Amino acid sequence: MNRRAFLFLPFAFAGARADAQVHYAEVSPESVPGFPRDHGSHPEFRTEWWYITAWTRDAAGRDMGVQITFFRNRPGVAENGTSRFAPRQLLFAHAAIADPRAARLQHDQRAARAGLGLAEAATATTDVHIGDWSLRLDGNTYRARIPARDFDLDLAFAAQRPPLLQGNRGTSRKGPLAQQASHYYSRPHLAVSGTISMAGSAQDVRGTAWLDHEWSSDYLAADARGWDWVGVNFDDGSSLMAFRIRDSSGGAYWAGGALQDKHGAIRDLRPAEIRFTPLRMWRSSRTGIDYPVAFDVHAGDVDITLEPLMNDQELDSRASVGTIYWEGAVRAFAGGREIGRGYLELTGYGGALKI
Repeated sequence: MNRRAFLFLPFAFAGARADAQVHYAEVSPESVPGFPRDHGSHPEFRTEWWYITAWTRDAAGRDMGVQITFFRNRPGVAENGTSRFAPRQLLFAHAAIADPRAARLQHDQRAARAGLGLAEAATATTDVHIGDWSLRLDGNTYRARIPARDFDLDLAFAAQRPPLLQGNRGTSRKGPLAQQASHYYSRPHLAVSGTISMAGSAQDVRGTAWLDHEWSSDYLAADARGWDWVGVNFDDGSSLMAFRIRDSSGGAYWAGGALQDKHGAIRDLRPAEIRFTPLRMWRSSRTGIDYPVAFDVHAGDVDITLEPLMNDQELDSRASVGTIYWEGAVRAFAGGREIGRGYLELTGYGGALKI
C-alpha cells in the first residue's frame, strides 16, 4: 500500500458512514462462542480485535512488556460494488515494546484493506496477517511474527486452559442497552517463549501473556467517552479482568469483569462490584494528555494497586485506527507485596473515543 493510501485509512475507520442498506450483525446472548470456529474472524460484525499483552524476561533478568493487536473493521461502504478494490474489510495492527531502558514505548503499526494478497483475517480460526505481520493459532499455541521498524518479535503463546467466556456466556455488556455489548473471551496465563530483536541483537525471552478476542457492532454508547481496562495474571494462577466505561464527565458509565481462580472456576462481576480509583497522574510531553497511570482497583472481593512498569506508555495510533491512548505493563500489589502482572489500557483521555 502506498503511503498516501495508508494515511487516509484512519479516516475510513473512524469516520466512515455505512451505506443505508448495510446490516451489521448484532450481539446476542443466545449465540455462545464455540471453538475452534470463534477463534476466527466475524466479518458480518462492524469491529473486531485480537489483543495480546505480555510480560517477558530475558536471560539477563530484564523485564519488558509486549503488546500485539490486530483489528478488523467493516466500514459498510461500497458493499454492493463489484470491484475487488472496494474496502469491504479493513485490517490494522499495532505492536509495542515497553522497555524501561528506553523510557518510552517503541511502537509500529500497519494498515491495509483485506484481499489482493495484502491482508486477510480467516474465519475458520485465528489466522490474521497484514503483509509480513501475522498472528496464527496452531493447536493450542498462538504464534506472532512482527518484523517492525525498530524491533522484531518472533513469539509463541501457549494456552494452558480453555477460553474464558466473559460476561454472560461470552456476551459482555458495555452499557445499559442490550445491544451495547460484545462477544468476548480471554485466554489468561499464556506461556510465552521466543525472541525479541532490537538494534541487531536477538534475545531469548520467557514470560506470561493474556489474549482477548472481541467482536461487536455497537460497542460504545453515545454518552460514553472511553474506558479503563486491566487484565492481570496473578502469581497463584488466578486472573482478573476488570473494566469501567466512563461518561463525558469522567464518571463510571458501565463496568464489568471476571475473576478466574487457580482451579479455573469463573466468577462474573457486576457493574456495582467494580471500582477504579486513580492514584497518580502522568502528563505526556508530546500530546499534553493527562493519564491516571496508577490505580486502586476493587473487583468483587479483590483489592489491588496497579503501578506501571514506566510512566510513558502512550501509544499514538493516529496513522492507523486514528486515536491516542495509554496502554502499558503494570504490576499488581496487595498489602505492599507484588502479587501479579498485567496490562492497563486507558482510552478517551485525549477526546471521546469513536469506534
